[in-house]
Amino acid sequence: MKITSKKVFLGAVAAFATAIMLGTSVMPATAADVDFRKAKKGYGKGITIGYIGLDDAIGFGKDVGDSVRREAKKAGAKLIYCDAKLSAATALNCAKTFKLKKVQGYLNFNAVSDAAASICKAGPKVPVISIDIEQDPCQTAFMGANNSKAGFVAGEALGNFFKTKFKCEFDAFISMEDFGVGLVNEARMGGYRSGFESVCGAGIIGDKLKKLDAGRLDLALDKFKDALTTLPGKDKIIVVAINDEGVQGSFAAARAVGREKDIYGAGQGASASAWCDIKNNPNWIGSTAYYPERYGEIGVPYLLDQIKGKKVPFQLKIKHVSINAANIDQNFKVPACK
Repeated sequence: MKITSKKVFLGAVAAFATAIMLGTSVMPATAADVDFRKAKKGYGKGITIGYIGLDDAIGFGKDVGDSVRREAKKAGAKLIYCDAKLSAATALNCAKTFKLKKVQGYLNFNAVSDAAASICKAGPKVPVISIDIEQDPCQTAFMGANNSKAGFVAGEALGNFFKTKFKCEFDAFISMEDFGVGLVNEARMGGYRSGFESVCGAGIIGDKLKKLDAGRLDLALDKFKDALTTLPGKDKIIVVAINDEGVQGSFAAARAVGREKDIYGAGQGASASAWCDIKNNPNWIGSTAYYPERYGEIGVPYLLDQIKGKKVPFQLKIKHVSINAANIDQNFKVPACK
C-alpha cells in the first residue's frame, strides 16, 4: 500500500483498530504474496542495517518495530533503530544518522510519503525496503498489505457461510468504508464484494449494497444504528468494514436495539481488541489478518538478501488469512475471554 498524506494511513493500512487516519495512495495490488521467513542465525553477521519506524506509540507501529528488532537480533545484524514518530523531519534525521553510521541497507516506515524524496537524498545510497508506504525514488523493494486480496478472503468467507446456512440469501450488504482513503478503500471494500460473489454468484449483491462512510468506531455506531431503521424485520444483514472497529461499532449499535442476531459481519485486521469478539460471537464470521508482529520476517531477511546482492521481488505482499473462531488460536495467543 502506498501512502500520500498523513490523514489516511492508519485507517487503511492494516485496518489498524485506531481512529487516527493518515492519508495515502496505494501500490497496485498485483504482486504475488510472499511467505514469512524467520531470520537465519548469523545471516546478518557483520552487517549494519537501519529502521525508520512509524511510531512506537501506535500499536501497529510498535508491533512492526518489535518484529524488526527480533529478526535483526536473530540474524546477528547490527540494527540502528530510529522511531520517526509520524514526523517527516525526524525521519529525515534518521536517514542522516544512517549515512553517518554507514548502514548497508534500511527499512523505511516513514508515514509522510511527500517527504520521501528528501529522506532518500539525505540517506545513504543503499538498498531500501519501504513498509506499507511507498518511498520514492530510493526504494529497492516494497512490502506491505495486499488490499484487494485482504478484502477478497473475508468476502469469500462470508460467501461460504451464507451459501451453507442461507443458500446465499441475504437482505442487505452494508459496507462500512472510509471514503477518505481513496484507492485503499476501493481495493479492500471491492475485494469483499468480489470474494462474496465468487461464491454466491456475480451480481448477486446488486442494489442490496449500501456504502457508509464509517471507518471509525464512533461513526460506525451512529451510522449503522440509522441503517438498521431502514431494515425493519430483516434478519440476514451482512456488514463488512474497512477495519475491525467498523464491525465492532455495528454490533454495538445492533445490540443496543436488540438486533445483534440479525447481522453477520467481517472485518479487517484481526486486531487484539477483536479477538474475543471473533472467538465468542457466532455472527462475526471472520477478520483478515495482517500480522504486523511478523513484518520483520519479511523485511529483515529480504533486506539482507539485497545487501548481499541477491535478486529480490520488488513487491513483497503479505499473505492474508481470514481469521475465525475455528482458527484464531492457531494464529494468535488469545488470552482467556469473558
